Amino acid sequence: MMGGDNAPLAVLEGAAQAVKEYGITVVGVGDEALVRRTAQENSIPLDGIELVNCTEVIDMCDEPARAIRQKKDSSIVVGLNMLKDGKGDAFVSAGSTGALHVGASLIVRTLKGIKRPALATMVPAKKQAYLLLDCGANVECRPEMLNAFGTMGSVYAEKVMGRETPKVALVNNGAEDTKGTPTYREAHKLLKANPCIHFAGNIEPRYIMDGDVDVVVCDGFVGNVVLKLTEGVAKTLLGMLKKIFLQNLITKLSYLGIKGGLGELKRMMDSEEVGGAPLLGAAKPVIKAHGSSHAKGIKNAIRQAKLCVANDLCGTMEKALAEVAAQKEEADA
Repeated sequence: MMGGDNAPLAVLEGAAQAVKEYGITVVGVGDEALVRRTAQENSIPLDGIELVNCTEVIDMCDEPARAIRQKKDSSIVVGLNMLKDGKGDAFVSAGSTGALHVGASLIVRTLKGIKRPALATMVPAKKQAYLLLDCGANVECRPEMLNAFGTMGSVYAEKVMGRETPKVALVNNGAEDTKGTPTYREAHKLLKANPCIHFAGNIEPRYIMDGDVDVVVCDGFVGNVVLKLTEGVAKTLLGMLKKIFLQNLITKLSYLGIKGGLGELKRMMDSEEVGGAPLLGAAKPVIKAHGSSHAKGIKNAIRQAKLCVANDLCGTMEKALAEVAAQKEEADA
């Protein structure tokens, strides 16, 4: 309840909306007195919301690993322990990405074969949406991690998204095999030799939005920049288009004709419509909502958590990863 720029009000509003629309029970972890006061001041019903009091909050400036170790009574640590102990089916937070990532790895643990979970999100594109990972969890990655992200993303795209023979691409500053830093050149070699994926090679950022590939792999720093730049450009262009169409009577009449299409485009590019990004590789569903989420973003992050549980995302991933491992062993033999 304490995570994000607009907590606890936005989190509380989103949770109340999710309870009403999805028929679920939400366990809100945080400063109970503050949450109850916020609910009362804003006339937000607490029906279907159970509150668990915590005395500590992990701030965005806290060092993640130290915060997880030292702030045992923070909402992230308490919530993840509840998830581990089966007192919840999924965990949603708009708080510190680093703390959530470390906490998920150390407390909830990871699926067999996964060392570091990757933050993955669907991004709308011209032809079709693509899966971007990592988009913020692992700022620095070794080549082996990028190769693992490719495998994991391919499995998710095939088993969960229903993409047949998904194409995996590596973000780089050129399409040639020799482009990029030493880490990315080595990752390219590993991905190219990976028998478990259909590697499409390097992809330049300007071509990502074409939607010709299903999975886009990069480290968390690059992925977060790609994601936020995409959101910013979409918002700016839509605002510029609206301003152009509202210049005079003729342009206003033209705007009325395409207002519905522009509205749909705006909806597609709205990060709050997606809600959150799953930490792929965590043993149980952990969803990271956008730090700037308002009520709609929190509600949709909870919706995504519900879908992950309903579709047994972690179980599906575990089985698929086992198949991939067996296929690799067979190929090596």
